[in-house]
Amino acid sequence: MIFRLLVLLVLPVLAYYLVRSLSKRFSLTPRQTRILFVIVAALLVVAVLVVLGRLPVHFIFAPLGAAAAFILRFLPTLLRLAPFWGMFKSRMASANASQSNQTSKIRTHYLAMELDHATGDLDGQVLDGEFASRRLSDLTLEQLIELYRSCASDPDSVQLLEAYLERSHENWREQAGSTGQQSSTDSESTMTRQLALEILGLEGDPDKDEIIRAHRALMQKMHPDRGGSSYLAQKINAAKDFLLQ
Repeated sequence: MIFRLLVLLVLPVLAYYLVRSLSKRFSLTPRQTRILFVIVAALLVVAVLVVLGRLPVHFIFAPLGAAAAFILRFLPTLLRLAPFWGMFKSRMASANASQSNQTSKIRTHYLAMELDHATGDLDGQVLDGEFASRRLSDLTLEQLIELYRSCASDPDSVQLLEAYLERSHENWREQAGSTGQQSSTDSESTMTRQLALEILGLEGDPDKDEIIRAHRALMQKMHPDRGGSSYLAQKINAAKDFLLQ
C-alpha cells in the first residue's frame, strides 16, 4: 500500500521534470507547458493504474485503436487537405504580421498623428509652434493645453488634439477652463487618395475587401460609442468612402 502511494506521489514529479525538459527543448509557451504537463501526468497515472490492475489494458488500447482506424480511413482526405491548411496558416500569419505593424497617419498644420492598429495607442509629433518636433506623449497636460490654445486657428489640428486629450487626459477640459473651445466636427481638409490610404493604414492599390476590413478594424477601436473620437471616426469614414467611390 505504501509502495503504491509513493508511486502515485512520485508521478507528478516525474511529469514535471519531463515536461520541463521538453519545454526547454522545443521552446514551448507557458500555456503549452501547462497543457503538456496535464497530459503527461494523466498518461502516467493511467499507465500505473493499468500496471497495478486497477484498469483493464483495453482502457488504453481501445482509444488508440479507434484513433488509428479513423486516421487510416480519412488519411487520403487529410493528405489532400494538407496543402490548403498550409496555405491558410501562411495567409493568417501574414495577415497578423501585417496587422501588428499597421498604423494610421493623419497630418494637419500643427500635428502628425499616428494610430497603432494593434494596441489602439494614439500619439503624434508637433510640427509647428513652441513645441515643434516634440512628441505629444512627452508633453505635460499644461503644455498640451497651451498647444491646444495656440492651434485654435486650424480646426483640423484642434480636433485631432482633442481626440488625443480625450484618450490620454479625460478631465483635461476642467483644467483648460473657459478657454477650452468646443470645436466643430466639420473638417476643412480635402481628402486625397494618399491621405485616405494613410488614414486606413493601407498601401498600394487595395481592393474593396481590404478597404472594408481596414475600416471595420479601425472603427471597432475609434467609434465614439466605444470611447473613440468623433473626429477620427469621421476621417475614417471619409477615407473609406473616398477609396470606394
